[in-house]
This record gives sequence, C-alpha cells and structure tokens, in this order.
Amino acid sequence: MIRVILIGVLLVLIARAFWRVVDGVIAAASGQPPRGKRSQPPAMRLVKDPMCGTFVPPRDSLSLTVRGETHYFCSEQCRASFRKTA
Repeated sequence: MIRVILIGVLLVLIARAFWRVVDGVIAAASGQPPRGKRSQPPAMRLVKDPMCGTFVPPRDSLSLTVRGETHYFCSEQCRASFRKTA
C-alpha cells in the first residue's frame, strides 16, 4: 500500500515538473515571463520632508522652491512651518 502511495506522489511531482517546463517554453515563445515570474513594478523615488522627516513621492507631495532648491512636503502644515523658518 505504501508503495502505491509513493509511486502516486512521484508521478504527481514528475507531472508538475513537466508542466512547469512546458509553461516556461510557451511563455518564452510568446515573449512573456513564465507564470509566477512576473516582473515587479519599478521602484518609486521618495523624498524626505525637511520638517517632519516623512518620506513622500514627489508627484503626490506639496513643493516649495527656495533659492533655487525645491523642497517637498507631506502636508500644508509642514510647508507653512518651513516657510516661516526659511
């Protein structure tokens, strides 16, 4: 009985390995990465808010340019505080 179970497990493992290879060949032929190997989205650049230290993406933040240097802020409060000190 144990022999039948072990043979069954072995057949399942062989079948999975076979289909993984076939999936890789099909994906390579179509120019796409195999399933489970999809590329990750590119990393997003973050900038540090000079007032509170929070990291924010530049496109979603408030900005202020002082003496030719652009600073990015997470909120209007941080930007207003920076204006007072700059």
